[in-house]
Amino acid sequence: MMTKVFLTHLKSKLPDVAVFIDEPMSKHTSFKIGGTADIYLIPKTQAELVSSIHLVREHELPLFIIGNGSNILVSDKGIRGVVIDTTGFAKIIINPPFITSYSGTKLEELTMIVGDEGMTGLEFAHGIPGTVGGAVTMNAGAYGGEIKDVLHSATLLTATGEVVEFSNEQMQFEYRKSIIQSSEMIVLSATFKLEYGILEEIEEKMEQLKEERWCKQPMDFPSGGSVFKRPPGHYTGKLIDDCNLRGYQVGGAGISDKHCGFIVNLGNATANDVMSLIKFTQATVKKQYGVTLERELKLVGDWDQ
Repeated sequence: MMTKVFLTHLKSKLPDVAVFIDEPMSKHTSFKIGGTADIYLIPKTQAELVSSIHLVREHELPLFIIGNGSNILVSDKGIRGVVIDTTGFAKIIINPPFITSYSGTKLEELTMIVGDEGMTGLEFAHGIPGTVGGAVTMNAGAYGGEIKDVLHSATLLTATGEVVEFSNEQMQFEYRKSIIQSSEMIVLSATFKLEYGILEEIEEKMEQLKEERWCKQPMDFPSGGSVFKRPPGHYTGKLIDDCNLRGYQVGGAGISDKHCGFIVNLGNATANDVMSLIKFTQATVKKQYGVTLERELKLVGDWDQ
């Protein structure tokens, strides 16, 4: 009943927002896994995004914000409530030395545009499968660089509906973490402070990092990215490999032959397959080396555990 009332109000107040009922989340995650979302919305402006969130909160429905669907594992049972997709909310504003990007912008697009402008600092993010909002939320990083190194400020929506601007320091960045994860705030946009560099060197570095990803990571199979955080003093992939788990499978999920820190969907994996493989891997590494592997992959949806 609450859902029907919500949909009626949504259609009345936000007629231009795209609405999908019982939407398969496998269509929206990099793992190509997940049950259906009760309601799936795609706003295209900040006003629509903010108003959609307000409306969900007014109706006290569960809310999940999704970008490119990477770094998450959606339950086979799906997601109850409302999923709001930010990828329709994508725009980049260049005002050197600042670059402002809306949360739904894909990192790949941002790094290409910044590179074409001859601005340096975001090369590390070239090839990271995700959006700006997700990258800021988790302080995404690779090849020695992190979002915290280049972020100037972020525009956030608070739990009470206020739009506020946080400085880099206020974001409380740590390894794969920011203040967003311990609050109900949502990233609306991010401003990066970059420098001008030599165009040829920027292009060369981005191409080099792209080649490294394809050589070292299982880009040819659906995955959620790195499954585990790097434990202090160890390399996750090596620990797993040393346990002779390279290529180990549970159902349609397997530990990548190319990089043991990744679990891939070999074609018909379920979320439960992936979770079983995660738990088996954690238990095996703990037993053999006494090291606890902390999951980086975020569980989303209706999970029993």
